[in-house]
Amino acid sequence: MLEDLFMWFIFFWSVLVFVFVAIGGYFMFRKFLKKMPKEDGKSILDWQEYYINKTLHLWSDEQRKFLNELVEPVPELFRDVAKGKIAGKIGELALENEAREMSEELIIKGYILATPKRDHKFLRKKLKEKNIDATPYERYFLQSP
Repeated sequence: MLEDLFMWFIFFWSVLVFVFVAIGGYFMFRKFLKKMPKEDGKSILDWQEYYINKTLHLWSDEQRKFLNELVEPVPELFRDVAKGKIAGKIGELALENEAREMSEELIIKGYILATPKRDHKFLRKKLKEKNIDATPYERYFLQSP
């Protein structure tokens, strides 16, 4: 009886370890793919860093605070990564539009385009809390990945 119980324990422990290793490997592989250079010689993370550095001077403390409020629903463990991805997209939009400063519109548009659809409900909720009309951004909600 005790031997059977121990065998089942070993079996479930092996499955659990395999699942955890698979999950960790999946996230490590995703990071590896983002670091791989594309046709232009730069990776996704290189471009993200480029856009952030090029537009760093356009951000005011108030706009940084607004971005931090928007990413609050993201779990703390992933918040810095999410903020970097979103800030990179916002920087890309700012350079495309030749913006002289970051605007609320650019921040919201960049947030929408940089995040998956499942995160948009949190953005809509946050915009509603801040009394910001989401209607002008509806077309971006449809475009996002």
